[in-house]
Amino acid sequence: MKTIFTTSDIATSERSRHWHDAIARAYFPLELKFRQPDSFNGDLAIWQLGDVSLSRLTSESLLYRRQRQHCANERGEQFLITVPARSDVFFAQLGKEVRCSPGGFLLERSNEPYEFSHEQAADLWVLKVEASALAGRIRAPGRFCSMTFDAANGAGGMFVDMLHLIPGRFDAMTDEVRNTVGQQLIELLVLSLKADERTLTSASSTVREAHLTRIEAFVRHNLQNPDLDMDAIARACGISTRYLHELFRDTNQTLGQWIRDQRLEACRATLADPANRQTVAEIAYRWGFGDQAQFSRAFKAHFGQSPKEFREQTRHVRMAKPSGHV
Repeated sequence: MKTIFTTSDIATSERSRHWHDAIARAYFPLELKFRQPDSFNGDLAIWQLGDVSLSRLTSESLLYRRQRQHCANERGEQFLITVPARSDVFFAQLGKEVRCSPGGFLLERSNEPYEFSHEQAADLWVLKVEASALAGRIRAPGRFCSMTFDAANGAGGMFVDMLHLIPGRFDAMTDEVRNTVGQQLIELLVLSLKADERTLTSASSTVREAHLTRIEAFVRHNLQNPDLDMDAIARACGISTRYLHELFRDTNQTLGQWIRDQRLEACRATLADPANRQTVAEIAYRWGFGDQAQFSRAFKAHFGQSPKEFREQTRHVRMAKPSGHV
């Protein structure tokens, strides 16, 4: 689905209200401060890629505020990944401030108040991703908010290049391809975050973070092994099981819970893949679950619906091909 918002055909006195509504529909509710509300101009295009949305926003100077009351009404957390293509943007959240120039990108989280602004006319690419989609691939993605990342080189450059390619190819994509492209964007984003050296140093202890990163990598590469346990992980990472417990003490999850969540996310992605013809049981066993009934209960508790219901829902979504213009 592609949706377009524009102020070009809106009465000048209604433009600020129209832009408020457009931003809320594209992202989430925000308070907006216009330099010249009656003469404001802006255009916003949104391309839906499965559970991920990509947008391109061009507008005159603006200040966006995410207030505490906005956060209180939201159930699930989301991340915005903003890539400025023209002029600098300013962002502040959780006591941290950052200036991001073209050639970089930054992350914003929806469940904490923030301010985002640009003093000059801006051209922004914005990817909206569910927090669960990032958390299933990289631990504590919120730690990367209020930081800038390279959008010109390596995985970050590939991520941004792919954003630019999508609008021209979107209409020729099937829903299946769009969903796959959305997942690939997430993978490239995660690769660019992991490639940044601050992945290892963004918490209080460099050594601790290095161990956690090594553990996470080993677990993800061995999710299909039903015998994956603490002893095997500790041996592979060269640490004791006691230290392994200590490392996960401050992550709000036990290692076992985290492994289970990684397996559930892997099963969810496989169930959403229209090219996959495995049964629910085969998918569960493929990703290390030893009992289908146990898997189904865990999946429903985590995602709110059974594996079969989720697969049917994604199938219906792919079959629907709505389009819109506002």
